[in-house]
Amino acid sequence: MIKQNMDIKDKLIAETTVCDFKRNVERNQPKSWLKSVSAFANSIGGSLFFGVDDDGVAIGLENIKSDSEFISERIKVVLDPIPDFELCVHQIENKQSILELKVQAGAMTPYYYFNSGSRIAFVRIGNESVAANASQLNGLVLKGRNVTYDSLITEYTKEQLSFRLLAQTYTKQTQQPFDEKLLVSFALVSLDNQVTNAGLLFADDCPLKHSRIFCTRWDGLFKDNALDDKEFQGNLIDLLRQGFEFITTHSQKGWNKVADRRINKPDYADRAIFEALVNALIHRDYTILGSEVHIDMYDDRLMIYSPGGMFDGTLIQNRNIDLVPSSSRNPIIADVFSQLDYMEKRGSGLRKICNESAKLTGYNKEREPLFISEATAFCTEIKNVNYSLVTEQVPNKYRTSTDQVPIKLLQR
Repeated sequence: MIKQNMDIKDKLIAETTVCDFKRNVERNQPKSWLKSVSAFANSIGGSLFFGVDDDGVAIGLENIKSDSEFISERIKVVLDPIPDFELCVHQIENKQSILELKVQAGAMTPYYYFNSGSRIAFVRIGNESVAANASQLNGLVLKGRNVTYDSLITEYTKEQLSFRLLAQTYTKQTQQPFDEKLLVSFALVSLDNQVTNAGLLFADDCPLKHSRIFCTRWDGLFKDNALDDKEFQGNLIDLLRQGFEFITTHSQKGWNKVADRRINKPDYADRAIFEALVNALIHRDYTILGSEVHIDMYDDRLMIYSPGGMFDGTLIQNRNIDLVPSSSRNPIIADVFSQLDYMEKRGSGLRKICNESAKLTGYNKEREPLFISEATAFCTEIKNVNYSLVTEQVPNKYRTSTDQVPIKLLQR
């Protein structure tokens, strides 16, 4: 169906996660735009504007009716399943028209582009449509089945595992006794006593070897010489505790004495550290094997790296953190952490990191935490408020105070 719409100027700003521009309807190589249709359906939806150049300048199409028919026909022929879409015509100033193809976020993922015997699912990363890797494809399959990784049933039964640490932590945090029925209520164990992946991650002897944290305190500003390094493997509660202890052990807890009181001057806010670790453990993509949470401490900053980008495919450096909705690729894990009062469900963790850091003596705008994501990674950088930038400047090629720095560089 084609709709007429006169209000278009505000939409033509720049290509984004939910917007793509095409000068014309490419007929010889339709994959150039069909991959974006697949990506939008597999992600959070979006619009393709035909008759608009890369700078967002509307130049118009010569034959709207023919182009619309071709677009509709190609989508129905080479995409499987067929996503929900709508075609809208927009009038522009020179009395020409452009065409908007609105693609809805799909519930039957993955949406494949197939041609010549090959099937490819695309996802939207920033302003690009890219082929989904194995981990992303697995996530799309789970989404299409309306299940998440942490909800999948495993071969383990409740009798094979123990949850003493979870029970003790729950009692301590809530002042309530832990009833084993909560294991089912929390979706850690099914009604027939089979343990879910989330259950394995909270079990005392967690059998998932990739549930690990690598911690390193580096000498200086780069990954040259390690002053200390630790590797922790186990359940999420224990990983949270050990990661937090590693950071606080290698942080300074200085103070200044004034006439009537003592002013504490810690390098980092404890609550900011805690929130960053909780965020890394909850939102990491556990389907990415061979990649774990990393904690890297330098003289001037703390870096916490987690496998898995933003769940909706957007880039956090392009988002207002106050407007990021509360969503999780691991809702069961998130719910258990919430029950333990380790987090809030309102999606306020990133803002909490910033607010708690801002309370420290020595904080200024240059020391504001940074959040950077890529397709398969998320990185939190918290600045050491006691580090003197005057004594040791970071070379430009290694500087991390910009949202354009790739995570691969941050990990050097």
